Amino acid sequence: MLIVQRRLVSSVFVASGGTESTINVGGVNYKVHTFTSSGTFAVTSGSATVNYLIVAGGGGGGTANNAANSEGGGGGGAGGFLTGSLAIPSGIYAVTVGAGGASRTTQLLDGNDGESSSFYTVTALGGGGGGKGGNGATGGTGRTGGGGGGGGAGVTGGAAGSGTTGQGRNGGSGANTGRAGGGGGAGGVGASGTSAGFATGAPGGVGLSSSIRTGSAITYCGGGGGGGYSSGGAGGAGGGGAGGSGGTGVAATANTGGGGGGGGRGGNSGAGGSGVVIIRYPIP
Repeated sequence: MLIVQRRLVSSVFVASGGTESTINVGGVNYKVHTFTSSGTFAVTSGSATVNYLIVAGGGGGGTANNAANSEGGGGGGAGGFLTGSLAIPSGIYAVTVGAGGASRTTQLLDGNDGESSSFYTVTALGGGGGGKGGNGATGGTGRTGGGGGGGGAGVTGGAAGSGTTGQGRNGGSGANTGRAGGGGGAGGVGASGTSAGFATGAPGGVGLSSSIRTGSAITYCGGGGGGGYSSGGAGGAGGGGAGGSGGTGVAATANTGGGGGGGGRGGNSGAGGSGVVIIRYPIP
């Protein structure tokens, strides 16, 4: 008797792209694809619901001037933070990882906005740049983005930039005498400059954590600290750069979506941190 063996078509989900790793969380094995730069996510077999984290590039800080009454630049807003799940069929999908807003090296300029990151149908918006210092006038308004940029300091402080609902929070407003506002983080608003603490920039807003990459919580998307004449504000937890303490603002950490620190007296602003896209799904 002739026996015919039929080979069943595998429905196992098979995909490639980015830096691939395997982790075990609670007894379940997961494959993780981490994109620290743009690329493609190629599904060659099956379909599945995947978990994702999409972090956009953070905004750069604003700059001040080099005068004796220098007013600090606002901290950059964090890139947008989005996490959730998507049903993904077979196909090839573009993954875009946004760059952080570049440092400003010229005095009295608003910070550069960060670039958006995206995967499939989901887009996280780049962080807003921090407002410029006022140079004896009104400080610059923080720019709108995933997280809003902080307002620049001035004779009248600049207004805070708005964050995007569900992605990031507002920046803080600037005040007088060098007190620039901090950039908004994914988890908290940037602090506003106050009359307390002479010439001290305000801290950036805190970020949010995700355990998607390693199984342990990692914090992303902290806002940049505002620049100050004598002391800069701290960067928000999640890669935010500190404001310049009478000098150059600190760059945000790469692939965190953190905002860059605002420039203090005569200093450049800190660049925003680049984003990241992480995709994870269970495997046998």
